[in-house]
Amino acid sequence: MGSDGQASVEAALLLPVLMLVLALLVEPACLGYTWATMRSCAAETARVALTDLDGDLSDCEAFARRRLKAVPDLPIFHVGGADDWVVQVGRDGGSVSVLVRGHVRPLPLMGVLASSFMSSDAQGILLEARLTERLRADWIGGGYESWQQMWG
Repeated sequence: MGSDGQASVEAALLLPVLMLVLALLVEPACLGYTWATMRSCAAETARVALTDLDGDLSDCEAFARRRLKAVPDLPIFHVGGADDWVVQVGRDGGSVSVLVRGHVRPLPLMGVLASSFMSSDAQGILLEARLTERLRADWIGGGYESWQQMWG
């Protein structure tokens, strides 16, 4: 009968420790998922903006916001809903730059660790993905007209 009580006490002590370890393992994966989705969104938006013919990049920003719906609206993934996402797309000649920014609010223990290495504000930890792409690599010679003549 005495060992039954001991097992209950051990379980009562071990269960919170296991839950804490599980949270410490899962939460970086959640932050990584959000950042990877933001980075992928920035890369895809850059490709879309490079081939945008009308020059109006608002449709590219809308494209990025649709892609960002893949991030769950939970504090450990993203805070603030669709209004919190900052998407900036700019094009300068043959290059395009894309910025995707959002907030996460991790659990307290991970939040202290993340806020010491990452920037934060009143909404939470700030995640940012910034990408600059060129339409044509520097090593490609000639212009569009010469390529048309060569392959036409």
